Amino acid sequence: MQRRFIFLINPRAGVQKGKPLTQIIKERCHAAQQSFEIIHTAADGNYNFLIDKIQQQQITDVIICGGDGTISAVAAAIRHLSINIGIVPRGSGNGLAFAAGISKDPHKALDIIFKGTTLVVDAFLINQQFSCMLSGLGFDAKVAHDFDRERKRGFWKYVKLVVKNLFSIRTYPFVIESADKKFSVDAYFISIANSNQFGNHFTIAPRASLNDGLLDIVAVEKSNLLLLPFRVLWHIRFGTFTKTNHKSYGITYFQTTALTVHNPSSAPLHIDGDGKETAAILQIEVLKSAYSLLVP
Repeated sequence: MQRRFIFLINPRAGVQKGKPLTQIIKERCHAAQQSFEIIHTAADGNYNFLIDKIQQQQITDVIICGGDGTISAVAAAIRHLSINIGIVPRGSGNGLAFAAGISKDPHKALDIIFKGTTLVVDAFLINQQFSCMLSGLGFDAKVAHDFDRERKRGFWKYVKLVVKNLFSIRTYPFVIESADKKFSVDAYFISIANSNQFGNHFTIAPRASLNDGLLDIVAVEKSNLLLLPFRVLWHIRFGTFTKTNHKSYGITYFQTTALTVHNPSSAPLHIDGDGKETAAILQIEVLKSAYSLLVP
């Protein structure tokens, strides 16, 4: 069957240098004699319009040129269709792409799109909202909400917001319930991960897999603020806390298929890096084999 591509380009994502991405895509698709169309991503994040387009035009591959938030929104709309999803990383973190071994270099990413294979990967739901790789409550969600309000994007803008928010960092009380445990925790943040990282190769869940049917839960608990950057963040960055069902370095880490998080202080929420409305109770469950991803 002849492959037919849609390339979704987010003009606001990331920072690009060199030849425009649209030109690279056109040149590569023409050279490969591939049928393709380039359209801009939806400003409102609604991609239901793709459903009829995919079915009517017999599209085989939707390629998302953007970051994790765009990937999440597109995958949520079309995951029930028989379609391949590809990524040309253009976000500030690109956590899903890096976890899947997809290069940020557009030519290498396009090599995977044209010549790679497909991997059926998991996702998860938070109060019925779709998440493709990483969501969380607390500090990183506060940064995500601030980042959403910025006109300029990019990795260094995100870093500046992280540093700025460190001066007002606080903890939030949570109660976490899963099939085999229930505990209270006072934490700077809780991450729910299907990917092994935040993005930019910054490890958050060292044992996470895109298709193991499990969610990795990481809670970074209250500790001496002077130790936080040097002890806790070091172990997160390099993934040195590798044991699941384990608590050390002020980090609680375990795996599960579903959990409930009680959030009485309304800690902010992000889903795949985009700030979302929080809730007092969050029901979270894995979605096994949610969609097909093009990988090396």
